[in-house]
Amino acid sequence: MPIFKSFWVTFVLLAFASSVSADTPKPNVLFIGIDDLNDWVGCYGGHPQVSTPHMDRLAEGGIRFTNAHCQAPICNPSRVSMLLGKRPSTTGIYFLSPNFRNAASTENAVTIFQSFRRQGYTVSTCGKIFHHAPDPLSFDYAHPARGWRKPAKKLNYDVDGSHPSWDWGQVDIADEKHLDAQTAQWGVEQLQSLSASASSAKPFFLAIGFHLPHVPIYASKRWFDLYPIDQVQLPPTFQGDRDDLPEYAKLLTLNPVAPRHQWMVANEQWKPAVQAYLASISFIDSLVGQLLEALQASGRHENTIVVLWSDHGFHLGEKLRWAKRTLWEESTRVPLIIAGPGVKPRTTCDASVELLDVYPTLLKMCRLPAQDDLEGRSLTPLFDNPKSPWDRPAICTFGPSNHSLRDRRWRYTRYADGSEELYDHASDPHEWNNLLGAEVIRPEHASIVERMKRSMPSVNAAPAPGSKGADSPIYDGQQELVR
Repeated sequence: MPIFKSFWVTFVLLAFASSVSADTPKPNVLFIGIDDLNDWVGCYGGHPQVSTPHMDRLAEGGIRFTNAHCQAPICNPSRVSMLLGKRPSTTGIYFLSPNFRNAASTENAVTIFQSFRRQGYTVSTCGKIFHHAPDPLSFDYAHPARGWRKPAKKLNYDVDGSHPSWDWGQVDIADEKHLDAQTAQWGVEQLQSLSASASSAKPFFLAIGFHLPHVPIYASKRWFDLYPIDQVQLPPTFQGDRDDLPEYAKLLTLNPVAPRHQWMVANEQWKPAVQAYLASISFIDSLVGQLLEALQASGRHENTIVVLWSDHGFHLGEKLRWAKRTLWEESTRVPLIIAGPGVKPRTTCDASVELLDVYPTLLKMCRLPAQDDLEGRSLTPLFDNPKSPWDRPAICTFGPSNHSLRDRRWRYTRYADGSEELYDHASDPHEWNNLLGAEVIRPEHASIVERMKRSMPSVNAAPAPGSKGADSPIYDGQQELVR
């Protein structure tokens, strides 16, 4: 471990210094996506027990955005939005389908990967980057993800009507056989094949996507042993948490495929599920470490940008909910770390940034032409001054006209029926007190609402034809509101 830590100290200093050279080759990109990862990462402080030394050291080597948010709290629209640089409310991609190439609004869209290919990059991928199969137009090569994912029979959660993926527990499977380990190994092999002496080699964009800690949440004994069940700490909850919420919010977040919190408590599965989530995160962290070590050994680390991100957060009982699909902090907030040329080490930024911003940021960092049709904006001004003005909130959308806006202090949510929520993160980090749930609204809170409303999306596209996966009592099969 000391050798690895020393590498990152050297890496970040050399990488930052290399940015001043005008004739430096265009930077490479190592793009690491992690499914369903909330802020339970050591450097984010989301859980006091989690062990993620490799992600933490990556954060030491670059900028850690502590207030980054996804554009949708569900896989497909979040990833489509990030990789196309357009909001769900613009494209109409709100749910788990359709594939963006099958929607008229996005069938000809240019992904971030296509942009890099057109500028001479070799772009390859393995694992879960898009929600659906890898887009053929985006990659020079897409390696099929293979490996063990789940046993034939569920271990802990086998409730009538539950989704086949919902389960968790310890498994007796060698780490190297796991799907995510196989994905990491392929990435390692690609990095090992790079020649440090080939200065004329094309720049690369390598996208690696991990499935864990998405359900089913399985890991081996090695990782469960880090979190003895009798010592597992549960996230804070408040029994009356949802009493001040609009009925619309309660229905929208009533995820039919996820466990009910009262069931988890009554069946003593809360701690085992938290334990499995923690164990799987530490397993994924070890795979991130393998990629970073392979990057160093390749000799290309000084001129490689590393981006680590998650597509959305995840509830483990907070607000008495499980999984994602809400417009609350646990579901919208994501880890986002960027390290490499031009990024000062050990930088922390609390500006309300979005996954939407990654596309224009990487274009800027790699000195590629800007694209006027992107709805995000480059984060590079925050690299030098993380406290510089950032005058717009992050916007997360779940279904038509349901938007949640988050700035450095406030979260304001407005639902399609006009109901609202407002939370002050300076005094209420768990979002337990809806300031708009009171009978009398204070004037200062009303002024905040008016300010936030000015940043609401001006376009609220209808769901793209073929939309499926709303999976909420608020919608019927055609994604129309249930009145």
